[in-house]
Amino acid sequence: MTETRTYHEQIRIDQTLRLREVLKTLPPFAKDFFRAIEPRSSAKTRMNYAYDIRVFFHFLMENNPVYKNYTMDQFTVTDLERLEPVDIEEYMEYLKVYKRDDEMITNGEKGLARKMSALRSFYNYYFKHQIISKNPVLLVDMPKMHEKAIVRLDADEVAMLLDYVESAGSKLTGQALVYYRKTKDRDLAILTLLLGTGIRVSECVGLDLNDVDFKNNGITVTRKGGNQMVVYFGDEVALALKNYINGDRKAMTPLPGHENALFLSTQRKRMGVQAVENMVRKYAKQVTPYKKITPHKLRSTYGTSLYKETGDIYLVADVLGHKDVNTTKKHYAAIDEDRRRQAASAVKLRES
Repeated sequence: MTETRTYHEQIRIDQTLRLREVLKTLPPFAKDFFRAIEPRSSAKTRMNYAYDIRVFFHFLMENNPVYKNYTMDQFTVTDLERLEPVDIEEYMEYLKVYKRDDEMITNGEKGLARKMSALRSFYNYYFKHQIISKNPVLLVDMPKMHEKAIVRLDADEVAMLLDYVESAGSKLTGQALVYYRKTKDRDLAILTLLLGTGIRVSECVGLDLNDVDFKNNGITVTRKGGNQMVVYFGDEVALALKNYINGDRKAMTPLPGHENALFLSTQRKRMGVQAVENMVRKYAKQVTPYKKITPHKLRSTYGTSLYKETGDIYLVADVLGHKDVNTTKKHYAAIDEDRRRQAASAVKLRES
């Protein structure tokens, strides 16, 4: 009998197997680092680190005369301390634009910071364990990250988006209309859930039918680090979920292995992250063509609304699943600015 795994268990297994394959393309000594960080990192984080560190060694083979005739398995841990800070700075410059398999790859501030963070962690491990005596990465300033304005939907845009999904059929014909009718209730349930709870898109697609508890109006979500948490929802979300579950979802016969999934694609499989992202974009561009709305922007919309209503940054951090409240503060600092402006005129010194 085949063991039924949850979506998140299967994702972890897939990522662990992919990580093992990527590790085969790295210098042999790198395995020690990945073994050491395993207890305190997710499989996805380790996999991203492996890809990023592989880019570093490719850079050395392509651009550093000392390593131009090297193959990946010839690198040893002592090569790490042979490098100077200038080599690390050249790598940072390389990361902005480089070619890989005839594809031009560019990194903005975020991509650059992530790749340098991976390299810094890699070096720190060997330095901290006294395997190397020099750590040139410590002598290089990390790339500066500039704050970007948070893109979110305004209250009237939220209403317009949901109204549009409910009534879009009147503007469609043929196959587009057939597809819309098949997916309308599902899409409305997903959008209402994202806007009404602020859950991540990965948490949304990972939901099973038995994760929804209508008695307490809550859903059990598996957070980034693998921890489970009950997130509560209001009556609007409950109504949209019931319409979908008791209607289209009940009428569908899922493919084997997808029986428990809450949100199914038209192929009767669990919906993936990309499918939800495409769906959100499709509807949002009809309502707010100048805002690039993604599921994460719907999360920001929820966080903003909750903070404006409650003024409790710790509650917002808890509901959104932020481990560090400073992450939340950074995102919603603009609202604090508005509150400070209001405070300026809140106290009257003399009655006029």
